[in-house]
Amino acid sequence: MNMMNDTIAAIATANATGAVSIIRISGEEAILIASELINKDLSKKEGYTITFGTVQEDNEVVDEVLVSIFRAPKSYTGEDVVEIGCHGGLFITRKILSLCLGKGARLARRGEFTERAFLNGKMDLSQAEGVNDLINATDEVNAKSAMHSLKGSVSKILKPLEEDLTQIISNIEVNIDYPEYDDVHQLTEDEILPKAKAWLNDIQKLIDEAKKAVNIREGIDTVILGRPNVGKSSLLNALLEEDKAIVTDIAGTTRDIVEGTVRLDGITLNLIDTAGIHESNDIVEKIGIDKSLQALEKAELVIVVIDGSEALTEEDHKLLEMTKNKNRIVVYNKNDKAIQHDGISISAINGDVEALTNAIKEKYEKELYLASSDTLNNERQIGLAIQAEQSMKNAIRTLEDGMELDLVTIDLENAWTSLKEITGKAGKEDLLDEIFSRFCLGK
Repeated sequence: MNMMNDTIAAIATANATGAVSIIRISGEEAILIASELINKDLSKKEGYTITFGTVQEDNEVVDEVLVSIFRAPKSYTGEDVVEIGCHGGLFITRKILSLCLGKGARLARRGEFTERAFLNGKMDLSQAEGVNDLINATDEVNAKSAMHSLKGSVSKILKPLEEDLTQIISNIEVNIDYPEYDDVHQLTEDEILPKAKAWLNDIQKLIDEAKKAVNIREGIDTVILGRPNVGKSSLLNALLEEDKAIVTDIAGTTRDIVEGTVRLDGITLNLIDTAGIHESNDIVEKIGIDKSLQALEKAELVIVVIDGSEALTEEDHKLLEMTKNKNRIVVYNKNDKAIQHDGISISAINGDVEALTNAIKEKYEKELYLASSDTLNNERQIGLAIQAEQSMKNAIRTLEDGMELDLVTIDLENAWTSLKEITGKAGKEDLLDEIFSRFCLGK
């Protein structure tokens, strides 16, 4: 039996008590089920209309509801859709859902309404992912990015790449079919190779920008480093604006890694505060230091904290040497008792860290712009773009080696398929299941 022919139903609002809840039904039987539910004939009702009704069970009133009707194809899923607005009690909402199921609807799988929207051509795959991203957005940057996806920005930026690639493939196909019209070597040198290299350059730029954008949206893994008692924990607390770390005057009190997330005007830092790095015989402290060095390996941004109230020590110099090839910001703390230092000056204990936050914003200004603009939006999309890039590299190598053009076509078609899979135009059932299973119920 084709599950796409089923009429599906689910609670489309949060699983919590509220003023109202919505039960969404989609499929051929949606309007009939709603008619039976409120004992009113809705078969003649037009789309975009709302009907008041009373839901009863065994002549007992369950709830008074509003039934919104959306006729195919002008609905979220492209099918007949009914949304039943009821009072927001958990018991009542579940009761009405169970009555819908009793009248022949099937409980929807996670993401199945959006999956139907995709399969019915209401949106492409990148737009469908945008729906989920918008629901899960926790800040303005992620919400803007999801909204771009929802409006079809991914499809829009891929279109020129798809068209140029189709053109390159067409040039080769014509030559394979009618070899007498062109000198093959000349065609390769003058027409195909330059276009292939330009295309490779374009997709590499797209991948690079997308990686930076995704990085900003997911947050920058940031490590705060410094020798003991320079104010790392105070800085962490000042950035988090909450007391998450232990702050004392005793050297080496932060013996483990303390984590937190801070948002600075759209830039999210996944902060990892570390045990002070210095020579130690204390086994517990040594474990903390080892963890700090591991955190340093993985960090995308390193904030090196130096005690600004005294001259640099040998340990400070070691830290600066250890981090010189990392993406780093050096800050001088304790500026309330500071001797003069060139560089970013803060007083973490007093919450005076604006000079540092400004430096972070400045450092990631370009990435922040990319994250809020049209670009690829997740690892799946970037991974497919990388596959397309690799296929084009293979094609260029084959062209430069002077091999048969039909061998080149195989790589170019692979590149085209990878691009199409980003928006779901190449279609894979297991891929769809993987994507839509991450959605919340009723979406």
